[in-house]
Amino acid sequence: MPLPFTEPYSTPADPTGPKARVYAILDTDGDGVASRHDYFVRIERAQRATGRGDDDPLVAAARATGERAWAAMDANGDGVMTYQEYVDWVDADKFDNVCQYALGALFDLADDDQDGALDRAQFTLLRQALGNRADNADAAFDALDGDGDGRVGRQEYLAAIRAYVTGDGSPMGDALY
Repeated sequence: MPLPFTEPYSTPADPTGPKARVYAILDTDGDGVASRHDYFVRIERAQRATGRGDDDPLVAAARATGERAWAAMDANGDGVMTYQEYVDWVDADKFDNVCQYALGALFDLADDDQDGALDRAQFTLLRQALGNRADNADAAFDALDGDGDGRVGRQEYLAAIRAYVTGDGSPMGDALY
Protein backbone atom coordinates (compact mmCIF):
# COMPACT_ATOMS: atom_id res chain seq x y z
CA MET A 1 0.00 0.00 0.00
CA PRO A 2 1.56 3.33 -0.98
CA LEU A 3 2.03 5.93 1.70
CA PRO A 4 0.14 9.20 1.39
CA PHE A 5 2.00 12.15 -0.07
CA THR A 6 4.12 13.92 2.49
CA GLU A 7 6.24 16.98 2.35
CA PRO A 8 9.79 16.34 1.19
CA TYR A 9 12.20 15.29 3.89
CA SER A 10 13.91 18.28 5.41
CA THR A 11 17.41 17.68 6.62
CA PRO A 12 17.82 18.59 10.27
CA ALA A 13 19.95 21.66 10.90
CA ASP A 14 22.05 19.48 13.21
CA PRO A 15 21.92 15.84 12.05
CA THR A 16 23.89 14.81 15.14
CA GLY A 17 21.43 16.42 17.55
CA PRO A 18 19.35 14.22 19.84
CA LYS A 19 16.04 14.60 18.02
CA ALA A 20 17.62 13.99 14.61
CA ARG A 21 19.37 10.87 15.86
CA VAL A 22 16.25 9.45 17.49
CA TYR A 23 14.18 10.25 14.41
CA ALA A 24 16.69 8.45 12.19
CA ILE A 25 16.16 5.32 14.29
CA LEU A 26 12.37 5.68 14.04
CA ASP A 27 12.70 5.88 10.24
CA THR A 28 13.71 2.22 9.96
CA ASP A 29 13.68 2.11 6.15
CA GLY A 30 15.57 5.39 5.75
CA ASP A 31 13.11 6.99 3.34
CA GLY A 32 12.99 10.28 5.23
CA VAL A 33 9.71 9.78 7.09
CA ALA A 34 8.80 7.61 10.03
CA SER A 35 5.77 5.61 8.96
CA ARG A 36 3.43 3.48 11.01
CA HIS A 37 5.20 0.46 9.54
CA ASP A 38 8.60 1.84 10.62
CA TYR A 39 7.31 2.32 14.14
CA PHE A 40 5.75 -1.12 14.53
CA VAL A 41 8.56 -3.05 12.88
CA ARG A 42 10.63 -2.14 15.94
CA ILE A 43 8.14 -3.96 18.18
CA GLU A 44 8.17 -6.95 15.83
CA ARG A 45 11.97 -7.04 15.91
CA ALA A 46 12.01 -6.91 19.70
CA GLN A 47 9.44 -9.70 19.83
CA ARG A 48 11.48 -11.90 17.48
CA ALA A 49 14.77 -11.10 19.22
CA THR A 50 13.34 -12.11 22.58
CA GLY A 51 11.61 -15.22 21.23
CA ARG A 52 8.21 -14.20 22.54
CA GLY A 53 5.04 -15.45 20.86
CA ASP A 54 2.10 -13.40 19.64
CA ASP A 55 0.07 -14.54 22.66
CA ASP A 56 2.64 -13.32 25.20
CA PRO A 57 1.08 -10.65 27.47
CA LEU A 58 4.25 -8.55 27.23
CA VAL A 59 3.96 -8.51 23.43
CA ALA A 60 0.32 -7.47 23.74
CA ALA A 61 1.35 -4.68 26.14
CA ALA A 62 4.10 -3.50 23.77
CA ARG A 63 1.64 -3.39 20.89
CA ALA A 64 -1.02 -1.59 22.93
CA THR A 65 1.38 1.08 24.21
CA GLY A 66 2.81 1.33 20.70
CA GLU A 67 -0.68 1.99 19.32
CA ARG A 68 -1.24 4.76 21.86
CA ALA A 69 2.17 6.29 21.14
CA TRP A 70 1.71 6.15 17.38
CA ALA A 71 -1.77 7.70 17.62
CA ALA A 72 -0.28 10.59 19.60
CA MET A 73 2.67 11.06 17.25
CA ASP A 74 0.61 10.82 14.05
CA ALA A 75 -1.96 13.36 15.16
CA ASN A 76 -3.21 14.06 11.63
CA GLY A 77 -3.68 10.32 11.00
CA ASP A 78 -1.90 10.21 7.65
CA GLY A 79 0.27 7.21 8.58
CA VAL A 80 3.56 9.09 8.58
CA MET A 81 5.42 11.44 10.85
CA THR A 82 7.88 13.78 9.17
CA TYR A 83 10.97 15.00 10.96
CA GLN A 84 9.38 18.41 11.46
CA GLU A 85 6.24 16.83 12.91
CA TYR A 86 8.42 14.85 15.31
CA VAL A 87 10.41 17.92 16.39
CA ASP A 88 7.21 19.89 16.90
CA TRP A 89 5.67 17.04 18.90
CA VAL A 90 8.34 15.59 21.18
CA ASP A 91 9.05 17.22 24.52
CA ALA A 92 9.27 16.28 28.21
CA ASP A 93 5.49 16.14 28.62
CA LYS A 94 5.08 13.81 25.64
CA PHE A 95 7.89 11.62 26.93
CA ASP A 96 6.34 11.44 30.40
CA ASN A 97 2.81 10.76 29.17
CA VAL A 98 3.37 8.74 26.01
CA CYS A 99 6.88 7.62 25.11
CA GLN A 100 8.01 6.24 28.44
CA TYR A 101 5.20 3.69 28.42
CA ALA A 102 5.99 2.45 24.92
CA LEU A 103 9.73 2.31 25.65
CA GLY A 104 9.11 0.68 29.02
CA ALA A 105 7.02 -2.05 27.38
CA LEU A 106 9.89 -2.76 24.98
CA PHE A 107 12.30 -2.87 27.91
CA ASP A 108 10.01 -5.42 29.57
CA LEU A 109 10.18 -7.66 26.49
CA ALA A 110 13.96 -7.92 26.89
CA ASP A 111 13.81 -8.38 30.67
CA ASP A 112 13.38 -12.15 30.46
CA ASP A 113 13.36 -12.74 34.23
CA GLN A 114 11.11 -9.69 34.85
CA ASP A 115 13.31 -8.34 37.63
CA GLY A 116 13.25 -4.75 36.35
CA ALA A 117 16.82 -4.76 35.04
CA LEU A 118 18.74 -5.81 31.95
CA ASP A 119 22.16 -7.38 31.86
CA ARG A 120 24.58 -6.43 29.08
CA ALA A 121 23.35 -9.15 26.70
CA GLN A 122 19.67 -8.25 27.20
CA PHE A 123 20.41 -4.54 26.81
CA THR A 124 22.37 -5.12 23.61
CA LEU A 125 19.68 -7.38 22.20
CA LEU A 126 17.00 -4.76 22.87
CA ARG A 127 18.95 -1.85 21.46
CA GLN A 128 19.84 -3.72 18.28
CA ALA A 129 16.21 -4.83 17.84
CA LEU A 130 15.18 -1.18 18.12
CA GLY A 131 17.63 -0.12 15.41
CA ASN A 132 20.64 1.13 17.34
CA ARG A 133 24.09 0.31 16.04
CA ALA A 134 25.75 -2.72 17.62
CA ASP A 135 29.16 -1.12 17.89
CA ASN A 136 28.20 1.33 20.62
CA ALA A 137 25.89 -0.73 22.83
CA ASP A 138 28.73 -1.52 25.25
CA ALA A 139 29.55 2.16 25.72
CA ALA A 140 25.87 2.96 26.32
CA PHE A 141 25.52 0.11 28.80
CA ASP A 142 28.64 1.20 30.68
CA ALA A 143 27.33 4.78 30.82
CA LEU A 144 24.11 3.55 32.41
CA ASP A 145 25.63 0.96 34.74
CA GLY A 146 26.87 3.60 37.16
CA ASP A 147 27.39 1.23 40.07
CA GLY A 148 29.15 -1.39 37.95
CA ASP A 149 26.87 -4.26 38.98
CA GLY A 150 26.40 -5.40 35.39
CA ARG A 151 22.72 -4.40 35.27
CA VAL A 152 20.70 -1.45 34.00
CA GLY A 153 17.39 -0.75 35.73
CA ARG A 154 14.22 0.17 33.90
CA GLN A 155 13.91 3.59 35.52
CA GLU A 156 17.50 4.63 34.84
CA TYR A 157 17.13 3.46 31.24
CA LEU A 158 13.98 5.53 30.72
CA ALA A 159 15.41 8.54 32.55
CA ALA A 160 18.51 8.51 30.35
CA ILE A 161 16.44 8.40 27.16
CA ARG A 162 14.20 11.17 28.46
CA ALA A 163 17.19 13.34 29.29
CA TYR A 164 18.66 12.77 25.84
CA VAL A 165 15.48 13.44 23.87
CA THR A 166 14.54 16.54 25.87
CA GLY A 167 18.02 18.03 25.67
CA ASP A 168 18.96 17.66 29.32
CA GLY A 169 22.05 15.61 28.43
CA SER A 170 22.49 11.89 28.87
CA PRO A 171 25.75 9.94 28.87
CA MET A 172 23.90 6.86 27.62
CA GLY A 173 22.25 8.84 24.86
CA ASP A 174 25.50 10.39 23.76
CA ALA A 175 27.10 6.93 23.67
CA LEU A 176 24.17 5.10 22.12
CA TYR A 177 22.80 7.37 19.48
